[in-house]
Amino acid sequence: MLTKIFYHILGLLVAFCLLFAVLITVTETLLYRVDGYFAKEYQKYAVTERVDMRLSDLLSVTDEMMDYLKGDRENLNVEAVIGGVQREFFNAKEKRHMQDVRELFLQGLALRRGAVFVGVLATAFLCLKKRQAVLLRMLQWGIAGVLCTMLGLGALISMDFTKYFTYFHLIFFDNMDWYLNPKTDLLINIVPEGFFRDTALRIAGMFLAVSLLFWLMAGALRRRLK
Repeated sequence: MLTKIFYHILGLLVAFCLLFAVLITVTETLLYRVDGYFAKEYQKYAVTERVDMRLSDLLSVTDEMMDYLKGDRENLNVEAVIGGVQREFFNAKEKRHMQDVRELFLQGLALRRGAVFVGVLATAFLCLKKRQAVLLRMLQWGIAGVLCTMLGLGALISMDFTKYFTYFHLIFFDNMDWYLNPKTDLLINIVPEGFFRDTALRIAGMFLAVSLLFWLMAGALRRRLK
């Protein structure tokens, strides 16, 4: 009995590892692989007018910022032409906050590697024990459970995105450097709350689509086993 429970728990662990890897991957894909995403968002929210910059210059700053977040750049000492004047784009407070964001992002990438490693080991173990049916069933149950939970959370967050966006920052950051002023800080002007709302919706949509695909694949393999 205990062995059977252990196999089921291991199957759920595989599901959670898979879904975590999917979440980090779709986030990385949207931010780094979707051509023109930032340009479209900047145009949607009239960001160039808010910061008084040309779009090409703003996208260049964005490229440097995103390189910094994934560890390809050591600092955020970036200059740009703002209002016709060459100056440094990020101030000290923005740099501190982006350093926190960078650490969070890099931790997510490291955890993804760990999740893939654990998921592969658990999958191999269940296959060696000839428990493929348990693995596939728990994959479907785990995916269904996570998706139902996320749909519920999504419905709740959609009622007051600002409130839960604030909670996110309070949970993941131990200082108030994230609390920026649009009058003095350019960062909050180039990525306003609407940008994060759009990004969260796209990540959720991509995550839902990929997760459903894995759920269907697991179901198809279960039918073949039967």
